[in-house]
This record gives sequence, structure tokens and C-alpha cells, in this order.
Amino acid sequence: MEPRKQNIIFSTELKSALSQAVSSCHYDLLFILTDETTHRLCLPLLASCSCIKDYHLITIGATDTYKNIESLMHVWQELQAGGATRHSLLINLGGGMVTDLGGFAASTYKRGIQYINIPTTLLSMVDASVGGKTGINFNGLKNEIGVFNNARFVIIDTRFLKTMDQENILSGYAEMLKHGLISNERTWAKLLNFDIVHPNLQELSRMVAESVQVKEAVVEEDPTEKGIRKALNLGHTIGHAFESFALQHTPILHGYAVAYGLVCELYLSSIKVGFPTDEMRSTVRFIHEHYGTFPFTCNDYPQLLELMTHDKKNMGDAINFTLLDKIGGIQINQIATREEICEALDFYRENQ
Repeated sequence: MEPRKQNIIFSTELKSALSQAVSSCHYDLLFILTDETTHRLCLPLLASCSCIKDYHLITIGATDTYKNIESLMHVWQELQAGGATRHSLLINLGGGMVTDLGGFAASTYKRGIQYINIPTTLLSMVDASVGGKTGINFNGLKNEIGVFNNARFVIIDTRFLKTMDQENILSGYAEMLKHGLISNERTWAKLLNFDIVHPNLQELSRMVAESVQVKEAVVEEDPTEKGIRKALNLGHTIGHAFESFALQHTPILHGYAVAYGLVCELYLSSIKVGFPTDEMRSTVRFIHEHYGTFPFTCNDYPQLLELMTHDKKNMGDAINFTLLDKIGGIQINQIATREEICEALDFYRENQ
């Protein structure tokens, strides 16, 4: 099904934004989904809102390791136990794991109930909560099961950034960097020159709004990823392989995996479609300085390649990439050979 158009509210006053969104959703019962962290840190901000006096709370474990079928079943069971009908409303309060899983639970319970996303991390503000992708990890693979279905509203309140640690800020910033690379040189340069270690939160809030607008424009043109929306997968083919690989060893944040994937895929862009070497090296330098390194050896290449074959852009056995011939020069449906991918992995390891 084609997802309904999403309504995004940028807010500095959460109560009024939430009241506006909730009053637009005619519902019988209200449910709020949190993870253990947002239950403790973020739910109190909502609990004082008069528009949600009566609600059923559902809480799942925190971190991506809980983005699985067991957590999904728990949400379905809680919705059912609470008497949820097709006219009920679910509010997802949390990072990308909560908005992805909660959106999928809402989209499938009784064939679909309405939901609102309130992202509480930078990553979920600029990526996960916007665009209608929902889903869970399955059998060790990222986002293997899911549907396209937009939230009724996404409320982005950047005051949540004040509560975030440096690692989670950087995780979200990697997706912003990707948005800069697929948009224009001005945005890309601004992101590379911004002091993300000691961020000016007011300026970062403006940059978040710009980043969301980049994604919104792409999603509106291609809601279900038949064409240009694949641009948003830059860095993700190899990045998701790194992330799935890490799940079996020491899990890493999604944005870090994307950053490492960008290094490899910008190298592929350079050798396959002529992405400028200077821009590649400037971006790679920024990533290495801020994101550290991802440990793997040439012995891990077969497993990483196997993980890449499960990428949802692929057709048959060919591994499909989104590449750039310049900043903003999007080239979708680019096939890379195993040898070229191994060369990109070599480039990553040699430039750590």
C-alpha cells in the first residue's frame, strides 16, 4: 500500500505539539510505547500533558538487540490485553528501535492502527522516525521484516538533544552527513566544518530541520523505494553488513555502521563513477577522526559479502549500491563485483 503523507511538527513546546497531534487523531484508547531508558528519562515529559491523561503503557528493552520478533509479539499482546481496536492510537516515544518496531506493531495490529512518533535521539529525528519505514531485525539481519507506513504525525523536539551523550549525537550525525552528500556541496561542507564535539545546539537544531527536509523531499517523490529513494541507502549496503556482523560480536550504533559504510562506498563511487578524490578524502578523514575504526580482517570478507547479499536493493545475486559521481550526483542501481567490494574493504582497513 502507498503510505499516507506524513505530518512533521518541529517543536520547542512538546505539550502544545502533542495536543495538536493527538486532537487530530480520533481514537478510542491510547497506548504509549517506550523502552526502559525512555520510560525513565522521557515519559515524565509526556505524563504532564493533559491531552493524554488516560493511557496504557507498554515498555520493551532498550538497545537494538531488542528490535526482534519477541519484542514485537510483546507489543501486540499488550495492545490486545489493553483492548485496543482498529480505532486506537499508539505513541512511540524513543529512538529508532522504538519508532521502527512500534510503527511495525501499529501497522500490523488488526491490519493497522494509527500511530505518532516522538523521536528522542538525533538518529531517530533525522532518519528512523521519518519516511514510513517500519520493521524489526530477523535471523541476524537488519530490518529484514517490515512495511512502509507513515506515522500520522512525527513530533521533532530538539530539546531532547540536551540529554544525549556524544556517542549517540555522532550516530545521528552520520545520517545527516549522508543527507549532505546526496544534496549539495554547501550542506556537505557545513556538516564537515561543524564542531560536533562541542555542538552549538541551536545551530544543530537548524541543521536537523534541513536534514529532515532532504529526506522528506526524497520520500515524497518515491514513498516505497522503487527509484530515487534508494539514494537514502548511501553507505548502508556495506554499513548494514558491518552492523549485522557486529551484532554477532560487539554491537555498534547504527550511525557508526553507516559512517564506516560511507568510507567504503565513497571509495566505490570514486573508482566506479568518478566521485572526486578530494571530497572523498575530506569525508573519510572526518569519519576516522570522529568515529574511530571498525575492527575486521580479510578473513571476515566472506561473511561480510554474504551479509551484503541480503540487502533489500539487490536483484538476484548481484550486490546493488547507491553511489555518487559528485556531491548531489546520485547514481542508483550500481552493481559492484566481489573484487571491487573487497578492494573497498581493503581501502577502509588501510586508511584506519
